Amino acid sequence: MPNRLARETSPYLLQHANNPVDWYPWGDEAWARARAEDKPVLVSVGYAACHWCHVMERESFENDDIAALQNDLVVSIKVDREERPDVDEIYMDAQQMLHGHGGWPLNVFCTPDGRPFFGGTYFPPQRRTGMPGWTDVLQGITQAFREQRDKVEQQATELTRHLNLRVELAGEDLTESPAQVRSRAATALLQAADRTHGGFGGAPKFPQPYYLQLMVQQALDQSASNRADARQHFSHSLRKMAEGGIYDQLAGGFHRYAVDEIWLVPHFEKMLYDNALLIPLYLDAYRMADDPADAELFSRIARETSAYLLGGLQTPDGAFYASTDADSEGVEGKYFV
Repeated sequence: MPNRLARETSPYLLQHANNPVDWYPWGDEAWARARAEDKPVLVSVGYAACHWCHVMERESFENDDIAALQNDLVVSIKVDREERPDVDEIYMDAQQMLHGHGGWPLNVFCTPDGRPFFGGTYFPPQRRTGMPGWTDVLQGITQAFREQRDKVEQQATELTRHLNLRVELAGEDLTESPAQVRSRAATALLQAADRTHGGFGGAPKFPQPYYLQLMVQQALDQSASNRADARQHFSHSLRKMAEGGIYDQLAGGFHRYAVDEIWLVPHFEKMLYDNALLIPLYLDAYRMADDPADAELFSRIARETSAYLLGGLQTPDGAFYASTDADSEGVEGKYFV
């Protein structure tokens, strides 16, 4: 029997419309019920092309026994991050404050007034390789909410205070010039640069076009002391990405991320925004290239990625799909391999 999500228009929410979980869309109704029954609220955020969202749905949200437990213990809200990026941003910030990392599916538990106090990403249905099972999480959260309410409230209050502080700091007047801020940011990024394989940090490795855009800006700043370093790492990163498995060597376009540090094995979904942001970066790299072979590579990648967006993600009426799924026939990457 369909749940409340059957009345929604979001493709991601409609994917969950036949779950036995008593899902609510984001809105007043769910929070009113949580306050009336004094239950914790699960805010579960994802998007239609997310592989691990599909996995958790198959393993837990489609399981009748687990769904019955979840329905009994918490009020459950499903959110499409592409429909409500504002909600996603708030709870992702909370998750990163709690654990130092994030991802999707994002599963955050809140007090009935909406304050987060615990979060995580993917959970297996039962305990596995050191990861707590979803049933353990549900029972543990509920037990803490009932028996250690003071600690839960304290955690929620402290986390909310930090979230509010971030907003206040973001609104403060800058005492540095934009060029000084950019220079400090570029210096910090270059300290995290992978000089061998390109990009920043280790596995999993994302294209991070905004970081690369900052490298371009620094490289073009005649007064920047590290402009040569920024230019070299920018070109090196784009070259390594273009040569790796994160780039679809047959159809064009970039996958969301690589599971390794050498860009070899992709996580197969493709995102509109990543590809749209990478095209002008490859054109920048083409204009900046000293080596004719690099210039040809960067030009080809920009052209192929543009062709992919127009041929693979454009709708018949001229709009664009937000992403393509990692899964085909229920198997991750089946279409590509």
